[in-house]
Amino acid sequence: MKKEIYRSKYEAYPFLSDEENDLRCDFEIFTDEIASQIGLLHSLISDKSLKNELLTICELVYHINPSLRTYLSVTVDELNWLEGCALKLRDETKDRCNKFVLTQGCESACQSHVIRTKFKALVRMMYKYVYRGNDLPNILFDFANLLSNYFFYLSLKLNDINNVDEIEYISRNYK
Repeated sequence: MKKEIYRSKYEAYPFLSDEENDLRCDFEIFTDEIASQIGLLHSLISDKSLKNELLTICELVYHINPSLRTYLSVTVDELNWLEGCALKLRDETKDRCNKFVLTQGCESACQSHVIRTKFKALVRMMYKYVYRGNDLPNILFDFANLLSNYFFYLSLKLNDINNVDEIEYISRNYK
């Protein structure tokens, strides 16, 4: 016999009581959190071009948000645009590091590192969703992985703008 689940009349989101194995709501909450983190980063930087880019990326994250529950609404053109942004940042920061770096620096770079890790966690969640027998379009994996890379390059750029040197991380485990 299935237990009756209480549903608050103040429920903040209609899918919060989804079954525990159904990751769609978790995905939606997590992408909402990431978009909010991008908004916070937007408030920390002054470069107008980067601010505009971040707003577009924030909007893309919200378009990705319902993809598990409804349908895919992001496009290959948007993925290509994002890749161009990431490659531009990579080229602009290619001399900042050649190895692993500590996740430190100015506040905006640190916030960018936080967002980077959240996209990696999102990719992991998407794999769990697929391992449970669900299908996901490959472009979602491409977006999430590319966004993680984008925010890494952005952290380097933000430290550069703020005259903060990167600190190389030397692993004891991987040589």
